[in-house]
Amino acid sequence: MKNVIVLGAAGNIAKFAEEYLAQQGDVKLTLYLRHPDKLKTGEAKLGTIVQGDVLDETTLVSALQGQDIVYANLAGTDIKQQAETIIKAMDQVGVKRLIWISSIGIYDEVPGKFGEWNNKMLGETYLPTYAAAVKAIEDSDLDYTVLRPAWLSNKDEVSYELTQKGKPFKGTEVSRKSIGELVAKLVGSPEKHLHESLGVNKPNTAGDKPAWYQK
Repeated sequence: MKNVIVLGAAGNIAKFAEEYLAQQGDVKLTLYLRHPDKLKTGEAKLGTIVQGDVLDETTLVSALQGQDIVYANLAGTDIKQQAETIIKAMDQVGVKRLIWISSIGIYDEVPGKFGEWNNKMLGETYLPTYAAAVKAIEDSDLDYTVLRPAWLSNKDEVSYELTQKGKPFKGTEVSRKSIGELVAKLVGSPEKHLHESLGVNKPNTAGDKPAWYQK
């Protein structure tokens, strides 16, 4: 049995991941989030709920006891601080495996017009902040996998390809459902993609911006 804790369990990607993980017979979920009321009744039944902020180190350390895998689905201007607190708490408890959702563009890896558009849309502070959080994780002793999704859609599909850190990013979009499925695969085979930062996009979606983005 794998004990898996989801940090930011009410997130739109996390909800897909939790559904997939609940289908795996050897996974026991803990759902860690600030506002449990954001979970629907069916979602809340997928795991044990712990109300807490990841910046509350005491609560986080307690929740991490007995966990095998940490899946973090977080956001915010304090994302670097969140990452540092999680690293510290995981080290304290002795949990090594971390799956972390980040953003495309943190390595300036998105080429061409789409890269220019992505940088413009995300702003001058977003990418450096998210890059700093990932740097803290990469500099830690954790067995991490960082996922860098393309622009996210709500399409009911699972279709994605991966690119490694240091390679140009492909495509412009990917579904949240695809990222959720990928997270579940990583939990199912936690020995795969260790110490890797993976770009994730839907194949054949290259362009200047996501096709569904009209502004």
